[in-house]
Amino acid sequence: MKIVGIDIGNGTAVCCLLEELPSEPRQFYIDRAIYHHFEASARGNPKKKVKGIKELLALKPDIAIMEPTGVNYQKIWGNILAQNGVEVRLISHRALSTHRDHLDLPDKEDETDSFALAHYGLENLNNKDKFLVVREQPITRIRELCLRLEHLNRVQNPIINRMRQDLAWQFPEISQRQVRRSGYTVPIFYRWLAGESPSKKYDKEYSQTVGLGLTDDVRLHAKRLCDLQREEIKIEQELDPLINDPRFFSYRKVFTEFRFGFRHQAILISQIYPFENFLGDDGKPIVVFKRSTKNSKNSHTKRYLSRRRFEKMLGVAPTENSSGGKKNKKIVGGSSLCRKLFWQWIYTSVQPMQARKNNPILCEIHEWMNRPKLQGTPYRLLTMKTASHAARLLFKRLVEELTDN
Repeated sequence: MKIVGIDIGNGTAVCCLLEELPSEPRQFYIDRAIYHHFEASARGNPKKKVKGIKELLALKPDIAIMEPTGVNYQKIWGNILAQNGVEVRLISHRALSTHRDHLDLPDKEDETDSFALAHYGLENLNNKDKFLVVREQPITRIRELCLRLEHLNRVQNPIINRMRQDLAWQFPEISQRQVRRSGYTVPIFYRWLAGESPSKKYDKEYSQTVGLGLTDDVRLHAKRLCDLQREEIKIEQELDPLINDPRFFSYRKVFTEFRFGFRHQAILISQIYPFENFLGDDGKPIVVFKRSTKNSKNSHTKRYLSRRRFEKMLGVAPTENSSGGKKNKKIVGGSSLCRKLFWQWIYTSVQPMQARKNNPILCEIHEWMNRPKLQGTPYRLLTMKTASHAARLLFKRLVEELTDN
């Protein structure tokens, strides 16, 4: 069995091929391990003595082990290997770091990581639970589109802020006007500013402004926003049929009960589908009993492993790091996009009275967030606790909807 560990960079990859586990990994890494350097091209660069993808395939590996380095760097290598019959397995960054330390390897380098990846793959060859779940193609595409929408949102914010600052002296009457897109049409506000569409309403307001008049800079900003929002619309039009697939109906029913919006639902689906991955072999949540360390009696406490895994996937599970009498909890790992999603959702759907009106789930979360016990909690910590509580309620509701109790 040929296992290749691939450490991926920007258009490059360092590989180490192993066929059996060395008895002394550290010494083998120093003295005998052979490394190959490739770049993302067909034939590589002979002048730099860098090989191409054809030479990688010529190694004829059975399994390739790599980290999930985003949707850009890893994508081309993983797809080409899979198309040529090589099984691709992914491991988390933390698992690689732990395994590298376990092998007592020298400082972190590309060669070190590629050897540790290959060694990890061989050592856990028959234990697929040690590897990350590779998402199905529709889920991968949904995730890619969600990341692109998030990028476009980040790009627009500084442009909008700069435009508002200019409008404060050019056309102050509209400088603080809230503009939100509805449906698949760019708002007339931006199209009028860009000179793309007429508007009697804004023409009339502009004729009465006390400002100094619009400049070409503002019109250029508006044109950029129009282009960015058209790109958003194109992505949403591709995303819409993907998340309206019948297999997601039950998921979206629950998400709608929590009043998650279209984009938020897509992000959640990309992270938690299929929900069965969080359950045991019997199709039910995994719960174990552990002897209590806080009680002298022979009592036990429940550990909800499935729910905990669900929270960690969503990036809202605090990890305890305690030593002696000092206790510390912080968020480690999980999806940063989902973590941001929950923060936005709490701010827009849980806290405003009008948003949570007639929704018992949101009202319950709001009451929990404002319990006397939590009064005085710093806002950032309170929001984190509320996100964790909401994730637990979401998990419980998904269990009810998606499993046979």
